[in-house]
Amino acid sequence: MFRRHPREWGPIEWAAALTVAVVAAVVAALVTLGARGPGRCGDDLREIGGDCVGVTEHAFDADPRLAGLIEAVAKENAKVRRDAESPAENSARIPYVRIALMMPYTSDESSAMTIDMIRRGLAGALSAQQEANSGSGPHYQLLLAPDGRNLDHWRPVVTRLAELAEDERTPLVGVTGIPSSTPDTRRAITALSEHGIPTVGPVITAADMNAAHFFKTSPNNDQFARALKQYLGERPERGRGFLVWDNRSEDVYSRNLRRVFEKHFDKTYDFKGHNSNFTGSSGRDKGIPRRFTDAVQKICTARSDTVFFAGRDQDLPAFVKRLAQEGDCGRGSRLRLLKVGIGLEPTLTTRETTRWLKEARATIIDASSVDPAWWEGRNEPPRALGRFLDRFNKLKARHELGNKPLNDGYAVMYHDAFTLLADAVDRTYSEVNEGGDKPQGKDGPLIPSKNDVYNTLIMPSISANGCSNCLRGAGGSYGFEGPGANDQWAVCKPVPVVEYPATGSGRPAREPLPLYRTFRDGDDNTCPD
Repeated sequence: MFRRHPREWGPIEWAAALTVAVVAAVVAALVTLGARGPGRCGDDLREIGGDCVGVTEHAFDADPRLAGLIEAVAKENAKVRRDAESPAENSARIPYVRIALMMPYTSDESSAMTIDMIRRGLAGALSAQQEANSGSGPHYQLLLAPDGRNLDHWRPVVTRLAELAEDERTPLVGVTGIPSSTPDTRRAITALSEHGIPTVGPVITAADMNAAHFFKTSPNNDQFARALKQYLGERPERGRGFLVWDNRSEDVYSRNLRRVFEKHFDKTYDFKGHNSNFTGSSGRDKGIPRRFTDAVQKICTARSDTVFFAGRDQDLPAFVKRLAQEGDCGRGSRLRLLKVGIGLEPTLTTRETTRWLKEARATIIDASSVDPAWWEGRNEPPRALGRFLDRFNKLKARHELGNKPLNDGYAVMYHDAFTLLADAVDRTYSEVNEGGDKPQGKDGPLIPSKNDVYNTLIMPSISANGCSNCLRGAGGSYGFEGPGANDQWAVCKPVPVVEYPATGSGRPAREPLPLYRTFRDGDDNTCPD
Protein backbone atom coordinates (compact mmCIF):
# COMPACT_ATOMS: atom_id res chain seq x y z
CA MET A 1 0.00 0.00 0.00
CA PHE A 2 1.46 3.20 -1.09
CA ARG A 3 1.45 6.19 1.37
CA ARG A 4 0.69 9.47 -0.34
CA HIS A 5 3.30 12.12 0.50
CA PRO A 6 1.79 15.52 1.26
CA ARG A 7 2.12 17.95 -1.54
CA GLU A 8 4.50 20.87 -0.80
CA TRP A 9 2.83 24.29 -0.78
CA GLY A 10 3.53 26.58 -3.62
CA PRO A 11 3.17 30.38 -3.91
CA ILE A 12 -0.60 30.20 -4.43
CA GLU A 13 -1.23 28.21 -1.26
CA TRP A 14 1.01 30.46 0.85
CA ALA A 15 -0.68 33.59 -0.49
CA ALA A 16 -4.11 32.19 0.30
CA ALA A 17 -3.09 31.26 3.84
CA LEU A 18 -1.58 34.69 4.41
CA THR A 19 -4.76 36.36 3.18
CA VAL A 20 -6.87 34.29 5.57
CA ALA A 21 -4.56 35.18 8.47
CA VAL A 22 -4.69 38.92 7.67
CA VAL A 23 -8.48 38.88 7.38
CA ALA A 24 -8.74 37.04 10.71
CA ALA A 25 -6.46 39.58 12.38
CA VAL A 26 -8.46 42.51 11.01
CA VAL A 27 -11.74 40.95 12.15
CA ALA A 28 -10.32 40.31 15.60
CA ALA A 29 -9.08 43.90 15.83
CA LEU A 30 -12.44 45.28 14.76
CA VAL A 31 -14.26 43.11 17.28
CA THR A 32 -11.89 44.27 20.01
CA LEU A 33 -12.26 47.93 19.07
CA GLY A 34 -16.00 47.52 18.86
CA ALA A 35 -16.06 46.13 22.36
CA ARG A 36 -13.83 48.90 23.71
CA GLY A 37 -15.52 51.77 21.91
CA PRO A 38 -13.49 54.92 21.17
CA GLY A 39 -11.16 54.35 24.14
CA ARG A 40 -10.87 55.96 27.55
CA CYS A 41 -10.46 59.44 26.11
CA GLY A 42 -13.40 59.37 23.71
CA ASP A 43 -13.48 60.45 20.07
CA ASP A 44 -12.37 64.06 20.62
CA LEU A 45 -9.34 63.57 22.87
CA ARG A 46 -6.13 61.59 22.65
CA GLU A 47 -3.98 60.13 25.37
CA ILE A 48 -0.63 61.84 25.99
CA GLY A 49 1.51 60.93 28.97
CA GLY A 50 -1.37 59.16 30.69
CA ASP A 51 -3.72 62.15 30.37
CA CYS A 52 -6.59 62.75 27.95
CA VAL A 53 -5.70 65.88 25.97
CA GLY A 54 -7.75 67.99 23.56
CA VAL A 55 -11.17 69.67 23.45
CA THR A 56 -14.58 68.04 23.94
CA GLU A 57 -18.17 68.80 24.90
CA HIS A 58 -18.61 65.26 26.22
CA ALA A 59 -17.62 63.38 29.36
CA PHE A 60 -14.22 61.69 29.35
CA ASP A 61 -11.89 59.76 31.62
CA ALA A 62 -10.28 62.11 34.14
CA ASP A 63 -9.67 61.88 37.87
CA PRO A 64 -12.54 59.82 39.36
CA ARG A 65 -13.24 62.59 41.87
CA LEU A 66 -14.24 64.85 38.96
CA ALA A 67 -16.53 62.35 37.23
CA GLY A 68 -19.83 63.72 38.56
CA LEU A 69 -19.01 67.33 37.68
CA ILE A 70 -17.71 66.42 34.22
CA GLU A 71 -20.90 64.45 33.55
CA ALA A 72 -22.97 67.44 34.72
CA VAL A 73 -21.14 69.72 32.25
CA ALA A 74 -21.66 67.17 29.45
CA LYS A 75 -25.41 67.01 30.20
CA GLU A 76 -25.68 70.80 30.17
CA ASN A 77 -23.81 70.88 26.86
CA ALA A 78 -26.13 68.24 25.39
CA LYS A 79 -29.18 70.26 26.45
CA VAL A 80 -27.74 73.37 24.80
CA ARG A 81 -27.22 71.44 21.56
CA ARG A 82 -30.77 69.98 21.68
CA ASP A 83 -32.32 73.40 22.26
CA ALA A 84 -30.51 74.69 19.19
CA GLU A 85 -31.05 71.74 16.85
CA SER A 86 -34.34 70.16 18.01
CA PRO A 87 -36.17 72.56 20.32
CA ALA A 88 -39.27 71.55 22.21
CA GLU A 89 -42.64 71.97 20.53
CA ASN A 90 -43.69 75.62 20.16
CA SER A 91 -40.19 76.70 21.21
CA ALA A 92 -37.78 78.69 19.08
CA ARG A 93 -34.28 77.48 18.43
CA ILE A 94 -31.79 78.99 20.84
CA PRO A 95 -28.42 79.88 19.26
CA TYR A 96 -25.33 79.05 21.21
CA VAL A 97 -21.62 79.76 21.37
CA ARG A 98 -18.77 77.96 23.07
CA ILE A 99 -16.38 78.86 25.88
CA ALA A 100 -13.54 76.46 26.66
CA LEU A 101 -12.29 75.56 30.14
CA MET A 102 -8.60 74.91 29.53
CA MET A 103 -6.90 73.40 32.57
CA PRO A 104 -5.76 70.06 34.05
CA TYR A 105 -8.32 67.41 34.91
CA THR A 106 -5.81 65.16 36.67
CA SER A 107 -3.17 65.87 39.30
CA ASP A 108 -0.18 64.34 41.07
CA GLU A 109 2.29 65.41 43.73
CA SER A 110 4.20 67.72 41.37
CA SER A 111 1.15 69.45 39.86
CA ALA A 112 0.47 73.12 40.49
CA MET A 113 -3.27 72.39 40.83
CA THR A 114 -4.59 69.91 43.38
CA ILE A 115 -7.75 67.91 42.67
CA ASP A 116 -9.61 70.05 45.21
CA MET A 117 -8.63 73.20 43.30
CA ILE A 118 -9.66 71.60 40.00
CA ARG A 119 -13.08 70.42 41.14
CA ARG A 120 -13.90 73.72 42.84
CA GLY A 121 -12.86 75.67 39.77
CA LEU A 122 -14.92 73.33 37.59
CA ALA A 123 -17.93 73.75 39.90
CA GLY A 124 -17.58 77.53 39.73
CA ALA A 125 -17.48 77.52 35.93
CA LEU A 126 -20.45 75.13 35.76
CA SER A 127 -22.49 77.38 38.05
CA ALA A 128 -21.73 80.32 35.74
CA GLN A 129 -22.70 78.28 32.66
CA GLN A 130 -26.00 77.28 34.25
CA GLU A 131 -26.72 80.89 35.24
CA ALA A 132 -25.94 82.15 31.72
CA ASN A 133 -28.15 79.47 30.14
CA SER A 134 -31.09 80.47 32.33
CA GLY A 135 -31.42 83.83 30.61
CA SER A 136 -32.36 85.11 27.17
CA GLY A 137 -29.91 85.55 24.35
CA PRO A 138 -27.37 82.95 23.23
CA HIS A 139 -26.70 79.91 25.37
CA TYR A 140 -23.31 78.44 26.14
CA GLN A 141 -21.50 75.17 25.84
CA LEU A 142 -18.63 74.78 28.30
CA LEU A 143 -16.02 72.85 26.37
CA LEU A 144 -13.61 70.80 28.46
CA ALA A 145 -10.04 71.37 27.30
CA PRO A 146 -7.57 69.25 29.30
CA ASP A 147 -3.93 70.19 28.68
CA GLY A 148 -2.20 67.75 31.04
CA ARG A 149 -1.54 67.63 34.76
CA ASN A 150 1.62 69.70 34.30
CA LEU A 151 0.04 72.11 31.78
CA ASP A 152 2.63 71.10 29.18
CA HIS A 153 0.39 69.52 26.49
CA TRP A 154 -1.20 72.80 25.45
CA ARG A 155 -0.17 72.78 21.76
CA PRO A 156 -2.77 70.33 20.38
CA VAL A 157 -5.38 72.00 22.59
CA VAL A 158 -4.67 75.46 21.18
CA THR A 159 -4.66 74.09 17.63
CA ARG A 160 -8.13 72.63 18.11
CA LEU A 161 -9.46 75.74 19.84
CA ALA A 162 -8.30 77.86 16.90
CA GLU A 163 -10.23 75.55 14.53
CA LEU A 164 -13.39 75.79 16.63
CA ALA A 165 -13.15 79.58 16.69
CA GLU A 166 -13.62 79.60 12.89
CA ASP A 167 -17.02 77.83 13.07
CA GLU A 168 -19.50 80.55 12.11
CA ARG A 169 -22.61 78.70 13.33
CA THR A 170 -21.43 77.77 16.85
CA PRO A 171 -18.12 79.56 17.30
CA LEU A 172 -15.70 79.31 20.17
CA VAL A 173 -15.68 82.89 21.50
CA GLY A 174 -13.28 82.63 24.42
CA VAL A 175 -11.15 80.51 26.73
CA THR A 176 -10.92 80.50 30.49
CA GLY A 177 -9.46 78.23 33.16
CA ILE A 178 -5.74 78.98 32.66
CA PRO A 179 -4.75 78.18 36.24
CA SER A 180 -1.10 78.69 37.04
CA SER A 181 1.86 80.92 36.27
CA THR A 182 4.39 78.62 34.57
CA PRO A 183 6.53 78.88 31.41
CA ASP A 184 4.10 76.53 29.62
CA THR A 185 1.05 78.64 30.49
CA ARG A 186 2.93 81.73 29.34
CA ARG A 187 3.51 80.07 25.97
CA ALA A 188 -0.11 78.91 25.84
CA ILE A 189 -1.62 82.35 26.42
CA THR A 190 0.75 83.80 23.82
CA ALA A 191 -0.39 81.21 21.27
CA LEU A 192 -4.07 81.83 22.03
CA SER A 193 -3.49 85.56 21.65
CA GLU A 194 -1.80 85.01 18.27
CA HIS A 195 -5.00 83.26 17.16
CA GLY A 196 -7.03 86.26 18.37
CA ILE A 197 -8.92 84.27 21.03
CA PRO A 198 -9.89 86.29 24.13
CA THR A 199 -8.70 84.38 27.17
CA VAL A 200 -9.39 84.96 30.87
CA GLY A 201 -7.13 83.78 33.68
CA PRO A 202 -9.32 83.31 36.76
CA VAL A 203 -6.51 82.66 39.25
CA ILE A 204 -3.36 83.92 37.51
CA THR A 205 -1.48 86.31 39.82
CA ALA A 206 2.12 86.62 38.51
CA ALA A 207 2.27 90.25 37.39
CA ASP A 208 4.33 89.44 34.28
CA MET A 209 1.83 86.92 32.83
CA ASN A 210 0.58 89.11 29.99
CA ALA A 211 -0.52 88.85 26.36
CA ALA A 212 -2.59 91.09 24.10
CA HIS A 213 -5.80 89.02 24.37
CA PHE A 214 -5.28 87.81 27.95
CA PHE A 215 -7.54 89.24 30.69
CA LYS A 216 -7.20 88.55 34.41
CA THR A 217 -10.02 88.69 36.94
CA SER A 218 -7.75 88.09 39.94
CA PRO A 219 -5.48 90.76 41.39
CA ASN A 220 -1.81 90.26 40.58
CA ASN A 221 1.05 89.85 43.05
CA ASP A 222 1.90 93.54 42.96
CA GLN A 223 -1.67 94.51 43.77
CA PHE A 224 -1.84 91.95 46.57
CA ALA A 225 1.39 93.40 47.96
CA ARG A 226 -0.10 96.91 47.93
CA ALA A 227 -3.00 95.63 50.02
CA LEU A 228 -0.49 94.13 52.49
CA LYS A 229 1.40 97.43 52.49
CA GLN A 230 -1.79 99.23 53.53
CA TYR A 231 -2.29 96.64 56.28
CA LEU A 232 1.27 96.96 57.59
CA GLY A 233 1.11 100.75 57.45
CA GLU A 234 -1.69 100.61 60.00
CA ARG A 235 -0.24 97.71 62.00
CA PRO A 236 3.56 97.85 61.79
CA GLU A 237 4.34 95.99 65.04
CA ARG A 238 8.11 95.94 65.69
CA GLY A 239 9.02 95.76 62.01
CA ARG A 240 11.42 92.82 62.17
CA GLY A 241 10.93 91.13 58.82
CA PHE A 242 12.05 87.95 57.08
CA LEU A 243 11.58 86.60 53.53
CA VAL A 244 11.06 82.89 52.80
CA TRP A 245 11.13 82.11 49.09
CA ASP A 246 10.70 79.11 46.76
CA ASN A 247 13.90 78.52 44.77
CA ARG A 248 12.36 76.53 41.90
CA SER A 249 13.58 77.95 38.61
CA GLU A 250 10.43 76.94 36.70
CA ASP A 251 7.86 78.60 38.95
CA VAL A 252 6.95 81.95 37.38
CA TYR A 253 4.52 82.71 40.22
CA SER A 254 6.97 82.29 43.11
CA ARG A 255 9.80 84.11 41.33
CA ASN A 256 7.53 87.04 40.53
CA LEU A 257 6.19 87.15 44.10
CA ARG A 258 9.71 87.27 45.52
CA ARG A 259 10.57 90.24 43.28
CA VAL A 260 7.36 92.01 44.27
CA PHE A 261 7.99 91.51 48.00
CA GLU A 262 11.53 92.83 47.60
CA LYS A 263 10.25 95.83 45.65
CA HIS A 264 7.69 96.86 48.26
CA PHE A 265 9.20 95.73 51.56
CA ASP A 266 12.98 95.28 51.32
CA LYS A 267 13.74 98.87 52.34
CA THR A 268 11.67 98.54 55.52
CA TYR A 269 12.44 94.92 56.45
CA ASP A 270 16.02 94.39 55.13
CA PHE A 271 15.58 91.09 53.29
CA LYS A 272 19.22 91.00 52.18
CA GLY A 273 20.26 89.94 55.63
CA HIS A 274 17.03 88.22 56.57
CA ASN A 275 15.93 85.55 54.07
CA SER A 276 16.01 81.82 53.38
CA ASN A 277 14.89 79.63 50.48
CA PHE A 278 13.34 76.19 50.03
CA THR A 279 12.39 73.85 47.18
CA GLY A 280 8.64 73.75 46.66
CA SER A 281 6.67 70.55 46.24
CA SER A 282 5.12 71.31 42.83
CA GLY A 283 7.19 71.35 39.69
CA ARG A 284 9.94 69.07 38.41
CA ASP A 285 13.05 70.51 40.05
CA LYS A 286 15.05 67.80 41.80
CA GLY A 287 15.71 67.58 45.49
CA ILE A 288 13.80 67.03 48.71
CA PRO A 289 10.99 69.61 48.95
CA ARG A 290 9.79 71.63 51.94
CA ARG A 291 13.00 71.85 53.95
CA PHE A 292 12.35 74.76 56.32
CA THR A 293 14.84 74.18 59.15
CA ASP A 294 17.20 76.94 57.99
CA ALA A 295 14.39 79.49 57.66
CA VAL A 296 12.88 78.69 61.06
CA GLN A 297 16.22 78.84 62.87
CA LYS A 298 17.07 82.21 61.32
CA ILE A 299 13.60 83.58 62.16
CA CYS A 300 14.11 82.55 65.77
CA THR A 301 17.61 84.03 65.94
CA ALA A 302 16.48 87.35 64.47
CA ARG A 303 13.33 87.44 66.65
CA SER A 304 11.39 88.26 63.46
CA ASP A 305 7.72 89.13 63.87
CA THR A 306 6.74 89.58 60.19
CA VAL A 307 7.51 86.79 57.69
CA PHE A 308 6.79 87.15 53.97
CA PHE A 309 6.12 83.78 52.28
CA ALA A 310 6.96 83.81 48.55
CA GLY A 311 5.74 80.31 47.71
CA ARG A 312 2.62 78.32 46.95
CA ASP A 313 -0.09 77.67 49.51
CA GLN A 314 0.34 73.89 49.46
CA ASP A 315 3.82 74.32 51.00
CA LEU A 316 2.79 76.68 53.80
CA PRO A 317 1.40 74.03 56.22
CA ALA A 318 4.79 72.29 56.31
CA PHE A 319 6.42 75.62 57.17
CA VAL A 320 3.89 76.23 59.94
CA LYS A 321 4.52 72.74 61.32
CA ARG A 322 8.28 73.39 61.46
CA LEU A 323 7.63 76.71 63.23
CA ALA A 324 5.46 74.90 65.78
CA GLN A 325 8.30 72.50 66.53
CA GLU A 326 10.45 75.47 67.54
CA GLY A 327 7.69 77.15 69.57
CA ASP A 328 7.61 80.92 69.90
CA CYS A 329 11.43 81.17 70.31
CA GLY A 330 10.97 83.65 73.15
CA ARG A 331 9.87 86.38 70.73
CA GLY A 332 7.43 87.95 73.14
CA SER A 333 5.04 88.81 70.29
CA ARG A 334 2.93 86.99 67.73
CA LEU A 335 4.50 85.96 64.44
CA ARG A 336 2.69 87.19 61.34
CA LEU A 337 2.94 85.04 58.20
CA LEU A 338 2.16 87.26 55.23
CA LYS A 339 1.02 85.58 52.03
CA VAL A 340 -0.98 86.41 48.93
CA GLY A 341 -3.36 84.29 46.90
CA ILE A 342 -6.83 83.58 45.65
CA GLY A 343 -8.03 82.61 49.13
CA LEU A 344 -7.31 80.54 52.21
CA GLU A 345 -6.48 77.07 50.92
CA PRO A 346 -8.41 74.65 53.20
CA THR A 347 -5.22 72.89 54.34
CA LEU A 348 -4.28 76.16 56.05
CA THR A 349 -7.32 76.09 58.31
CA THR A 350 -7.52 72.43 59.32
CA ARG A 351 -7.64 71.50 62.99
CA GLU A 352 -4.03 70.31 62.74
CA THR A 353 -2.66 73.45 61.05
CA THR A 354 -4.63 75.62 63.48
CA ARG A 355 -2.99 73.80 66.38
CA TRP A 356 0.45 74.36 64.85
CA LEU A 357 -0.30 78.08 64.45
CA LYS A 358 -1.29 78.25 68.10
CA GLU A 359 1.88 76.45 69.21
CA ALA A 360 4.03 78.82 67.14
CA ARG A 361 1.99 81.85 68.26
CA ALA A 362 1.52 82.71 64.60
CA THR A 363 -1.22 84.26 62.47
CA ILE A 364 -1.63 84.00 58.69
CA ILE A 365 -2.20 87.37 57.04
CA ASP A 366 -3.55 86.78 53.54
CA ALA A 367 -4.12 89.38 50.82
CA SER A 368 -6.87 87.58 48.94
CA SER A 369 -9.40 87.66 46.11
CA VAL A 370 -12.18 86.63 48.50
CA ASP A 371 -13.11 86.91 52.17
CA PRO A 372 -14.64 83.86 53.92
CA ALA A 373 -16.66 86.30 56.02
CA TRP A 374 -18.67 87.08 52.87
CA TRP A 375 -20.39 83.68 52.92
CA GLU A 376 -21.50 84.51 56.47
CA GLY A 377 -22.99 87.85 55.44
CA ARG A 378 -20.23 89.93 57.06
CA ASN A 379 -17.73 92.49 55.75
CA GLU A 380 -20.01 93.87 53.03
CA PRO A 381 -20.27 90.86 50.67
CA PRO A 382 -20.47 91.61 46.92
CA ARG A 383 -23.98 92.27 45.65
CA ALA A 384 -23.90 89.43 43.10
CA LEU A 385 -22.62 86.86 45.59
CA GLY A 386 -26.08 85.61 46.59
CA ARG A 387 -27.00 84.63 43.04
CA PHE A 388 -23.81 82.62 42.75
CA LEU A 389 -24.31 80.94 46.14
CA ASP A 390 -27.81 79.79 45.16
CA ARG A 391 -26.42 77.75 42.29
CA PHE A 392 -23.17 76.70 43.93
CA ASN A 393 -24.93 75.32 47.00
CA LYS A 394 -27.04 73.08 44.76
CA LEU A 395 -23.89 71.73 43.15
CA LYS A 396 -22.30 71.25 46.57
CA ALA A 397 -25.29 69.15 47.65
CA ARG A 398 -24.89 66.85 44.63
CA HIS A 399 -21.12 66.62 44.32
CA GLU A 400 -18.27 66.14 46.76
CA LEU A 401 -16.34 69.42 46.76
CA GLY A 402 -14.18 68.92 49.83
CA ASN A 403 -13.91 70.84 53.06
CA LYS A 404 -14.74 74.58 53.06
CA PRO A 405 -15.16 74.60 49.26
CA LEU A 406 -15.45 78.38 48.92
CA ASN A 407 -12.55 79.52 51.08
CA ASP A 408 -9.76 78.96 48.56
CA GLY A 409 -11.56 81.31 46.15
CA TYR A 410 -11.30 79.05 43.10
CA ALA A 411 -15.05 78.50 42.68
CA VAL A 412 -15.71 82.24 42.93
CA MET A 413 -12.99 83.30 40.51
CA TYR A 414 -13.73 80.58 37.93
CA HIS A 415 -17.36 81.69 38.07
CA ASP A 416 -16.39 85.29 37.47
CA ALA A 417 -14.04 84.46 34.59
CA PHE A 418 -16.75 82.58 32.66
CA THR A 419 -19.27 85.32 33.49
CA LEU A 420 -16.93 88.00 32.12
CA LEU A 421 -16.89 86.26 28.72
CA ALA A 422 -20.64 85.48 28.77
CA ASP A 423 -21.49 89.10 29.64
CA ALA A 424 -19.37 90.29 26.71
CA VAL A 425 -21.18 87.87 24.38
CA ASP A 426 -24.60 89.05 25.60
CA ARG A 427 -23.70 92.71 25.19
CA THR A 428 -22.31 92.11 21.71
CA TYR A 429 -25.27 89.96 20.63
CA SER A 430 -27.78 92.58 21.76
CA GLU A 431 -25.96 95.41 20.06
CA VAL A 432 -25.41 93.78 16.67
CA ASN A 433 -28.95 92.42 16.45
CA GLU A 434 -31.02 95.28 17.82
CA GLY A 435 -33.26 97.23 15.46
CA GLY A 436 -34.90 96.15 12.22
CA ASP A 437 -32.16 97.54 10.00
CA LYS A 438 -29.44 95.41 11.55
CA PRO A 439 -27.96 92.76 9.24
CA GLN A 440 -29.16 89.21 9.87
CA GLY A 441 -27.31 85.98 9.37
CA LYS A 442 -28.55 83.32 6.96
CA ASP A 443 -30.30 81.44 9.74
CA GLY A 444 -31.36 84.26 11.99
CA PRO A 445 -29.49 86.64 14.31
CA LEU A 446 -25.80 87.31 13.89
CA ILE A 447 -23.67 85.29 16.29
CA PRO A 448 -20.70 87.12 17.83
CA SER A 449 -17.23 85.89 16.91
CA LYS A 450 -14.09 85.84 19.01
CA ASN A 451 -13.14 89.18 17.45
CA ASP A 452 -16.45 90.77 18.40
CA VAL A 453 -16.13 89.54 21.98
CA TYR A 454 -12.57 90.84 22.26
CA ASN A 455 -13.63 94.25 20.94
CA THR A 456 -16.36 94.37 23.59
CA LEU A 457 -13.96 93.39 26.37
CA ILE A 458 -11.47 96.15 25.52
CA MET A 459 -14.08 98.89 25.73
CA PRO A 460 -13.17 100.86 28.90
CA SER A 461 -15.57 100.14 31.75
CA ILE A 462 -13.93 102.40 34.36
CA SER A 463 -14.09 106.17 34.14
CA ALA A 464 -13.89 109.18 36.43
CA ASN A 465 -17.67 109.02 36.83
CA GLY A 466 -17.86 105.41 37.94
CA CYS A 467 -18.24 102.06 36.29
CA SER A 468 -20.28 101.24 33.20
CA ASN A 469 -20.51 97.67 31.95
CA CYS A 470 -18.46 96.39 34.87
CA LEU A 471 -18.53 92.74 35.79
CA ARG A 472 -20.90 92.19 38.70
CA GLY A 473 -19.22 89.07 39.94
CA ALA A 474 -19.28 86.85 43.00
CA GLY A 475 -15.86 88.30 43.86
CA GLY A 476 -16.99 91.92 43.59
CA SER A 477 -17.74 94.52 40.93
CA TYR A 478 -14.77 95.39 38.75
CA GLY A 479 -13.79 96.18 35.18
CA PHE A 480 -11.03 97.08 32.72
CA GLU A 481 -9.56 100.30 31.40
CA GLY A 482 -9.24 99.66 27.68
CA PRO A 483 -6.75 98.26 25.15
CA GLY A 484 -3.44 97.46 26.80
CA ALA A 485 -4.17 99.46 29.97
CA ASN A 486 -2.65 97.75 33.01
CA ASP A 487 -1.97 94.74 30.76
CA GLN A 488 -5.65 93.72 31.08
CA TRP A 489 -5.55 93.32 34.87
CA ALA A 490 -8.91 94.04 36.49
CA VAL A 491 -9.43 97.49 37.98
CA CYS A 492 -11.33 98.08 41.23
CA LYS A 493 -11.25 94.39 42.20
CA PRO A 494 -11.69 94.18 46.01
CA VAL A 495 -8.62 92.77 47.80
CA PRO A 496 -9.57 91.88 51.38
CA VAL A 497 -6.81 91.11 53.88
CA VAL A 498 -7.85 88.05 55.87
CA GLU A 499 -6.40 87.07 59.25
CA TYR A 500 -6.38 83.44 60.37
CA PRO A 501 -7.00 82.78 63.19
CA ALA A 502 -9.29 85.79 62.97
CA THR A 503 -8.80 88.87 65.11
CA GLY A 504 -10.72 88.33 68.32
CA SER A 505 -9.57 84.72 68.80
CA GLY A 506 -8.12 85.31 72.25
CA ARG A 507 -7.11 88.88 71.35
CA PRO A 508 -8.88 92.23 71.44
CA ALA A 509 -10.90 92.87 68.29
CA ARG A 510 -9.66 95.68 66.04
CA GLU A 511 -11.40 97.96 63.59
CA PRO A 512 -11.30 96.52 60.06
CA LEU A 513 -9.08 98.32 57.57
CA PRO A 514 -10.53 100.13 54.54
CA LEU A 515 -10.97 97.63 51.69
CA TYR A 516 -8.17 97.92 49.16
CA ARG A 517 -9.14 97.90 45.50
CA THR A 518 -6.79 97.24 42.59
CA PHE A 519 -5.26 100.42 41.18
CA ARG A 520 -7.62 102.61 43.12
CA ASP A 521 -6.97 106.20 42.04
CA GLY A 522 -8.90 109.40 42.36
CA ASP A 523 -12.13 109.77 44.28
CA ASP A 524 -13.93 106.83 45.87
CA ASN A 525 -16.70 107.01 43.27
CA THR A 526 -14.32 105.79 40.57
CA CYS A 527 -14.93 102.26 41.87
CA PRO A 528 -18.38 100.60 41.90
CA ASP A 529 -20.09 99.45 45.07
